[in-house]
Amino acid sequence: MGEKPQLEARAELERGKLKRTGSDLEQKFPVALVLYGILAALAWYTLGEGKVLVGGKPVELRLLPVIIIAGLALRTILARQADKIRRSGDGDRS
Repeated sequence: MGEKPQLEARAELERGKLKRTGSDLEQKFPVALVLYGILAALAWYTLGEGKVLVGGKPVELRLLPVIIIAGLALRTILARQADKIRRSGDGDRS
């Protein structure tokens, strides 16, 4: 019985009454990047001085989580760019 409201909302979206502008995602993007930066800084300053072997070479322990967080930030940036491309492609079809 819960399918009917979802179908109606989907139909309204297709008719153009409800449009997704992506503005909420645009507002969340800078916040996400700031939070990634804060998390990376916290990881850098809270982890102690130490080294681990990675591929036979010593690497600072505090560098590893920063690299992982940077990868997540890069993934967020790429997802935003992909969303922009998808939205611009949707406008060309109509």
